[in-house]
Amino acid sequence: MTNTNAAADCLFELGLEELPPKAMQALSEGFAEGMREALATAELAHGEIHAFAAPRRLALYIESVARRQDDSVEILRGPPLRIALDEEGNPTKAANAFANKCGVAFADLEREATEKGEWLIHRAERSGQSIESLAQGLLEQAIGKLPIPKRMRWGDSDESFVRPLHWLVAMVGESVLDVSLFGISAGNETRGHRFHAPAAKAISQPSEYAGLLMSLYVVADFDERRSRVAAAVTQAAHSLNGSIAVDDALMDEVTALVDWPVAVSGTFDRRFLELPVEVLSSTLKVHQRYFLVLDEAGASTEHFITVANIESVDPSAVKLGNERVVAPRLADAEFFWKNDREQPLASRRAALDKIVYQRDLGSLGEKTARLGQLCEQVASLASLDATLAKTAAELSRCDLVTDMVGEFPELQGVMGAYYAQVDGTDPEIATAIRTFYQPRFSGDSIAKSTTGQIVAIADKVDTLAGIFAIGKRPTGNRDPFGLRRAALGLIRTIIEGQIELDLPALLSEAVALQPVDVSDHPELVDDLYDFIVERLRNYELQQLCADQPDWFEAVAARRPHSLLDFHQRLEAVAAFVAQPAAAALAAANKRIANILRSAGTDANGLLDPAALDGEAERKLLEAWQSASEAVAPAVAARQYKEVMLKLAELRDPVDTFFENVMVMADDVDVRRNRLALLAAVRGLFLEVADVSELAVKSD
Repeated sequence: MTNTNAAADCLFELGLEELPPKAMQALSEGFAEGMREALATAELAHGEIHAFAAPRRLALYIESVARRQDDSVEILRGPPLRIALDEEGNPTKAANAFANKCGVAFADLEREATEKGEWLIHRAERSGQSIESLAQGLLEQAIGKLPIPKRMRWGDSDESFVRPLHWLVAMVGESVLDVSLFGISAGNETRGHRFHAPAAKAISQPSEYAGLLMSLYVVADFDERRSRVAAAVTQAAHSLNGSIAVDDALMDEVTALVDWPVAVSGTFDRRFLELPVEVLSSTLKVHQRYFLVLDEAGASTEHFITVANIESVDPSAVKLGNERVVAPRLADAEFFWKNDREQPLASRRAALDKIVYQRDLGSLGEKTARLGQLCEQVASLASLDATLAKTAAELSRCDLVTDMVGEFPELQGVMGAYYAQVDGTDPEIATAIRTFYQPRFSGDSIAKSTTGQIVAIADKVDTLAGIFAIGKRPTGNRDPFGLRRAALGLIRTIIEGQIELDLPALLSEAVALQPVDVSDHPELVDDLYDFIVERLRNYELQQLCADQPDWFEAVAARRPHSLLDFHQRLEAVAAFVAQPAAAALAAANKRIANILRSAGTDANGLLDPAALDGEAERKLLEAWQSASEAVAPAVAARQYKEVMLKLAELRDPVDTFFENVMVMADDVDVRRNRLALLAAVRGLFLEVADVSELAVKSD
């Protein structure tokens, strides 16, 4: 093969109508990944791929793309020589057919000797294709797998895309590539800001793309534009002696809405400061994509910041327009706030009976009733008081039928807490109503109060049990009921809240409370336990196991009923594997497990200490007896680290035993007694974890 490649930078830009802001980043990343795969398939070497995304464009600048594929030689194998030639050495029909397939005369075919004989072959030289001839396929492959949330059709075409295409740029070096999409041929002209620089502008070469757009009032790089948005909003808030709350989702959405971010402040009537800060923030965010300004204490101020997509010649007019739009939105929220408080939160409980939770699982009222019963079960298993939790459970979803939550669903729980406080409800109950949904997202905290944790556990367990009971458990990447999130929230609440309870017992109660017949599925509780433990695996691999799945498997083999107990055992295993004796003892446990498994019924005998006649056997027995005395109270107290460190002392007697003792002796009684000794030793380790599962390497 020869390499005749030069390299040149490439640029692809799709000029579109305004992209859906919440999908922009995924589309940009998908475009880059699709092009990366397309270049790899085409065997075109390249440098870094830079992705750009702004409201009216998706673009890729690719450094140093090979202008041609390498030339190659493809070896085609034909029939073996014994079939290709007749007795006189003339080509057979098979040989001539192969030659015709290769497009050459029989005389041009070669022969190749192998271990299985000689074969006819043809060496076909393939000239590498140019980037110009490959470009159409590259572009089509790159956009073919874009994660488009909803496709559009436009004009009289049957084709569809995320948004109508208005212009297309495709360049290699200074040359335009001969490609087209949706009937639009590629050129080298882009468009700048819709108002500041609407005219077409030629791109001289790909490397100038980002700089050229900057001169046309478009910050094409999403991350750079986001930094500008954050800096502008922060500076505007500081000028008002305030700050803005961290809200990554809002920051991303605003970034996706503007080409050229310009922060503009505004003010609303101070009477609206009587509204809870969450209500003010949601009103400004959901309806207008504005940022609420907070004071030094984190309380609301009458100021907000919006990000315009234009440098206005009259900023005061923009400010006034924003204020006019905000006022009626806040007035609506004020009405909801006042109207909702006219009746006690508890009076809304009956309305939940009319709202379907899930067709097979009844109403929200029925779910709420189950929640109260499960709170009692959680409290009983965990030796806690369920009195406040039961009341919190009864009130937990009453805010779903308020006007405010109807307008702002993301405030469920938050508004329930406020309305409970207005009614004079115990503050701990109000806090539980606010926090039992937590953790709502990755990085969110769990409910802080014990009452909130009880309700959170009960709610998540009911959701898991109900959806499993109707046979709609997650499959593949599909999890429409958010069960993986519920399981992780359950795990975090139990472990981080240090709540000790029997999980299978709780799951059994939750399944029994569901309004469906599960008598044909006796394995349901085990399936639920396994599902939760699988989520626990992911959690612990990040938190404790340092990507050591064998640690987790060692504990999972014991199937602890308590997730907190599971976590504590895992901590003990982590401490054990750091010991010098860990590798030898893990190997010995594997050996013992294999011996006992192979021995079958012989391994079921009782240990007779008096029948041990060798010094190595007696030393191991003494070590086992000593360890047993120390381990029993430590296990009872769940001092698992101390147990595992104590068991590490068994290394020498175990090693000596295997060096000097033939376990599978000819004498049946001797063999059974030695197997009983090994079973006793292994039983000590199994008090905490199955050490034989550990893949510990010796130093």
